[in-house]
Amino acid sequence: MCIFCDIISGKIPSYKIYEDDDVVAFLDNAKDVDGHTLVVPKKHCENMLDCDDETLSKVMKVVKKISNHYVNDCGFEGINIHNANNACAGQSVFHLHVHILPCTNKQPLSYVPEKISRHEIKDMYEKLKMTK
Repeated sequence: MCIFCDIISGKIPSYKIYEDDDVVAFLDNAKDVDGHTLVVPKKHCENMLDCDDETLSKVMKVVKKISNHYVNDCGFEGINIHNANNACAGQSVFHLHVHILPCTNKQPLSYVPEKISRHEIKDMYEKLKMTK
């Protein structure tokens, strides 16, 4: 099992922002950017290169849904999306995941971020969590 599979199964606690039958999104515990969110399929795929189209489509629909929620409802003004595929591209957890990195005009961001988080992860969870 991988660490994301353990998070999905509940073996490792997380701050889940969103969950449906196929996809889960949770805050990254790196504490680098306020609202840094990982969107992952519940089905294990190493990355988008070996993921079936249906699963990848479901992941990307959730990425869009959460990104719109962050901009429309949570006070962020923009979103950076990042996905690495294979070790040479910087992938360190080999379970497909898409990073959502929210930003504001006062705190712009381009990937790769420095640690610029100003809020506790629990506070960000309360601000950002979604229901279906």
